[in-house]
Amino acid sequence: MTIPEVPPRPPFGHNLWRLRRYVRPYTGQLGWLLVVAFAATGASLAVPLIIRQVIDGPIANRDPGGLYRLGVLALLLGLAEAVLIFVRRWVQSSTALAIESAIRDDIYAHLQRLHVGFHDRWQSGQLLSRATADLSVIRRFLSFGLLFLIVNTATYLAVVGLLIHLYWPLGLLVAASAVPLFTVSRRFTRSYLAASRQMQDEQGDLTTLIEESTQGLRTIKSFGRRPEMAHRFAVRARQLHDTATGKGRLIARTSAEFDLVPNLTLAVVLVAGAPAVAYGKLTIGELVAFVTLQLMLIWPIESLGWIIANGQEAVTAADRIQEVLDTAPTIVDRPHAVPLRRAAVHGDLRFERVTFGYPGLARPVLHEVTLAVRPGETMAIVGATGSGKTTLLSLVPRLYDVDAGRISLDGQDIRDLQLAGLRRVVGVAFEEPTLFSMSVRENLTLGRPDADDDAIRDALAVAQADFVYGLPWGLETRVGEQGLSLSGGQRQRLALARAVLGQPGVLVLDDPLSALDVHTEALVEAALSRVLRDTTALLVVHRPSTVALADRVALLADGRITAVGTHSELLATVPDYRAVLSATEAADTSARAGEPDAAGLTGESDASGLIRS
Repeated sequence: MTIPEVPPRPPFGHNLWRLRRYVRPYTGQLGWLLVVAFAATGASLAVPLIIRQVIDGPIANRDPGGLYRLGVLALLLGLAEAVLIFVRRWVQSSTALAIESAIRDDIYAHLQRLHVGFHDRWQSGQLLSRATADLSVIRRFLSFGLLFLIVNTATYLAVVGLLIHLYWPLGLLVAASAVPLFTVSRRFTRSYLAASRQMQDEQGDLTTLIEESTQGLRTIKSFGRRPEMAHRFAVRARQLHDTATGKGRLIARTSAEFDLVPNLTLAVVLVAGAPAVAYGKLTIGELVAFVTLQLMLIWPIESLGWIIANGQEAVTAADRIQEVLDTAPTIVDRPHAVPLRRAAVHGDLRFERVTFGYPGLARPVLHEVTLAVRPGETMAIVGATGSGKTTLLSLVPRLYDVDAGRISLDGQDIRDLQLAGLRRVVGVAFEEPTLFSMSVRENLTLGRPDADDDAIRDALAVAQADFVYGLPWGLETRVGEQGLSLSGGQRQRLALARAVLGQPGVLVLDDPLSALDVHTEALVEAALSRVLRDTTALLVVHRPSTVALADRVALLADGRITAVGTHSELLATVPDYRAVLSATEAADTSARAGEPDAAGLTGESDASGLIRS
């Protein structure tokens, strides 16, 4: 999976400027922040001027009292500067963290609104990198880079003004040193922008590899692919290392150039300043103040390279973040979508000449599918692998939208129903169950947070998932990331219990029993049949035994419904139906040969060995 193509690069800094809406609520704080920063800078600039007064006044005139007074004043200014710097850093850090948190909240909420197809195309590591590393870059720029850019620029101008006031020939020389600094920074900006974007993209790729390797660790170990995966990681890590090293080399070279300019200027000032003192054009105190003020320019100039680098990274980070935020959700409520209540749902589900295809594929996956599921009826979908069964089910809760035709619920196009209400009344359980790194209770009640213990117990009984009460902490046991601390059969039963617990008006099940052994499957089917009596259900089945749950069966072949009828009718009259069931049964028998549980997981093993809390 690769990053989708993105639009042409916007004007430099445009996307960073667009993030100003997150800064606007903190304008007052940032205003006071600048006031405090300028006050601290003013206090630091006043010290060299006091030193001039000390040298040319009390020291030259041998006035101990004046020396004491000016010394106390310098001390007070130093203390004031320290307090102001503390206040500035405290406020700027808290403000920047609040801005970062607001942007991250919006990114997460936006990712939840984006359709499943977006997540199919994007690497999860790239999205994770944007929501963490890129936001950290922007926070550093807002909390330090931007502030230092403003304050240091103001400091540079103020110091140069004071230097010109003290002795204009040398002051103009210091001002002229800005020309080579500007040339160096301009060259650095062009080179660093490309290197910054490349490094951030490579960080996303490496994050994706690490995430996939962690989630697929059992598979990697089972196939003995650890050396190959380690090699892939080493190649990506070396690539990132080389890019980062190149960035570091670029910063080091530029920093050296930035250091060279003020140091050379200082040397000229010292050489030219001594004759000026000798000829009476400068006092000793003025020369000391001049040199002290010029030394204060070293930090603003040295920091210029870091500020530019941080600004460049913030610009590319903002570009990468806006690539996500600018992706408009395609599955949204229509302007006049109506709410949907569970009590008002009868369950008349119809597919009317539905056509759907995934982006990038030459031909649609579903071709003018027409199918009617009556209220309270259980319709099984049977077909060979790749025929479009899972895709058909994914259209019901609008994980994808149809390209042509429509799907209606109780005579109303589901696109005219509010999305939140539709997904509350459509319960879903997929073949590959997804559990989250939280407690069993929290996983079960995702679709029904107010469910009490009795409702949970009933749903677990339907799914034959009573094993949860034998876990170390029962319903409060954390199941671990992706639920990998549970067996495949256990995860599947919990997903089924979650779907049933929501008391949906339409139940969509994508072969939810595939990981169960024969005995457990029979128990689940018996319990599930009682639930399905009062619920409209669309059920993808691969095992012939599961077909018994259905009132009718639809045969899906090459994206088309080719036959609909009862199991016995299709078995007697449709050869293709018999062929699909025969192939499925043969594969199922082969998988079970010599094993009591097709998945190798009965779900009744020692709970303490399965759970890593």
